[in-house]
Amino acid sequence: MEQHKPVIGITLGDYNGIGPEVILKALSSNRILKLCTPVIYGSQRVLGYYRKALDLKDWTLNVAPGIQQINHKTTNIINCWDDKQTEVEPSKVTPEAGQAALACLQKATEDLKAGHLDAIVTAPINKNNIQSEEFKFPGHTEFFATSFEAKDSLMFLVAEEIRVGVVTGHIPLGRVRSNVTQERITAKLNMMLESLQKDFGLQKPKIAVLGLNPHAGEDGLLGNEEKEVIQPVIETFKKKGDFVFGPFPADGFFGNAQFKNYDAVLAMYHDQGLIPFKYIAFETGVNFTAGLSIVRTSPDHGTAYDIAGKNIANQSSMLQAIFTAIDIVKHRKNEQELV
Repeated sequence: MEQHKPVIGITLGDYNGIGPEVILKALSSNRILKLCTPVIYGSQRVLGYYRKALDLKDWTLNVAPGIQQINHKTTNIINCWDDKQTEVEPSKVTPEAGQAALACLQKATEDLKAGHLDAIVTAPINKNNIQSEEFKFPGHTEFFATSFEAKDSLMFLVAEEIRVGVVTGHIPLGRVRSNVTQERITAKLNMMLESLQKDFGLQKPKIAVLGLNPHAGEDGLLGNEEKEVIQPVIETFKKKGDFVFGPFPADGFFGNAQFKNYDAVLAMYHDQGLIPFKYIAFETGVNFTAGLSIVRTSPDHGTAYDIAGKNIANQSSMLQAIFTAIDIVKHRKNEQELV
């Protein structure tokens, strides 16, 4: 039975943030071992520090020299850098923590590419201190898209009660309009439809598309993007038999809880979709990168330096990220078996 459990790699993230804490808390229950084999890409020294500092429950952690030596009956850790001189300083932004986060990410990605991992779950990084010659990306989403040679990807925030994807992700607000094109909306809708079918098992998903302007343009009074860019794309999908609707005014759509009538929502830009998503499902939300050949999820929160090292970080989103990765791996496997 053990060999049939998915092997899930979990990267440490910035060790001065809440990543190590939520990982330890999420994996402290033995029930997780019935569903997968967890492999933490990080540092035994760092995890030992947090276990002691936060007085966390002690449980077996197998230190594996490499992925080939993991134990499927317990949680594993692979040390990703020489941590003898590592000094953990919760809530502080340090270049060392950024370099360590990158080392964990690179090692886990290497094993993912080699087929040793079924999925990867990434703890939060600091998008500034991780920057280097080897990492010049706005975030994890773009890193994995490049690493696995994907022409495009979809930032897809998912929870039991709501799913939200975005047309434009980590770009300045001033560049949003020029990136909201028929081609991009079409590409994101195709990825969302495919993901809902392949990764979530929904054969005929129903998608709501938001407008770009206030009140979805108010029939051209507040902007023509809805009429000239968004609506034609929606009509094309409808003609193909897809259940795609909109464009909806974002404020009223979320204010009236219309999202409950759809399997997913496509927002035009980052904050339009993520603010309501995090308000609705902050503790259980998961960031999933759709459109890739591999499965990658993460909690929907950041490093949260302000509460790091205080033993008050909630592990729910990390735990849900692991569960979501397991579920998507199973859905994809079932999909392949049907082909």
